[in-house]
Amino acid sequence: MNNLLEIHNIFKKYGAYTALNNISLNVPKGSVFGLLGPNGAGKTSLIRIINQIIMQDSGTIKLDGKLLRPEDVKYIGYLPEERGLYKSMKVGEQALYLAQLKGMSKQEAEKRLRYWFEKFEIENWWDKKVQELSKGMAQKIQFIVTVMHRPKLLIFDEPFSGFDPINANLIQNEILQLRDEGATVIFSTHRMESVEELCEYIALIDKSNKILDGKLSAIKSEFKSNQFEVLLKSDKIETVKRGLMARFETSPSNLLTNEDELAIKVKLNETSTSNNLLNYLAAKGNISHFTEMIPNANEIFLEAINRNTNDA
Repeated sequence: MNNLLEIHNIFKKYGAYTALNNISLNVPKGSVFGLLGPNGAGKTSLIRIINQIIMQDSGTIKLDGKLLRPEDVKYIGYLPEERGLYKSMKVGEQALYLAQLKGMSKQEAEKRLRYWFEKFEIENWWDKKVQELSKGMAQKIQFIVTVMHRPKLLIFDEPFSGFDPINANLIQNEILQLRDEGATVIFSTHRMESVEELCEYIALIDKSNKILDGKLSAIKSEFKSNQFEVLLKSDKIETVKRGLMARFETSPSNLLTNEDELAIKVKLNETSTSNNLLNYLAAKGNISHFTEMIPNANEIFLEAINRNTNDA
């Protein structure tokens, strides 16, 4: 696999407190990689190390196969959770200034900014002061400043904070477009629905330790529990229900039903297969719904954190 970012055995302490304990991750080129974890897990420390804002105590980071150096930040676009724009400066003036800090010429920066301002239909914001903008409007400006120099690596920390659903969807689509154009994205968020929609790979950090990482689809398979949701039409619902409860572990389902339908969740035991369950159901009535229950990102997050807490 061709990785843009390779993180090896990173340790970071603040006094006696361990923020990162032997963290290793690989971020594939052209992917959206979800960096997840509860508050205080160590995500922000790792992001700051990647951005060369702070330095690790030990371990190495490679960007595109070479050891990461302070000057490599020009290849990185970073949108932090805590935003910061100079409120008294005009939007266009400030964006030009920040673009030039990224190494762009004034002419190139203005061309790229005009492109983004037109794309977001905010041309009339150019001469406004930042203090005149709403939080969501300021967020758009910071997004533009983050991506306009076309970095290899984009790091978004809670990028949808402050956005209404329409603008959150706009930014999400832009992130996917940037990935399609060749950027690699690290995406840190507590919004698990966004992880489902955006991320192909994830890593979960808890209490300074990595507790899982890999392709999201593979992790979902690892966490599935052989549970199926069933909707069955039968004239003997109670008899079928008792039969299922005698053979399998069952629980209620929230599927909407008619009077002659049974909605139920069925968990297979070690000696049963989905075919066994299907054959049993087919003999008892008409199957209108039969789906394996694959855990979503939120369920995986909660279960993995709970396991780590119990194992501690």
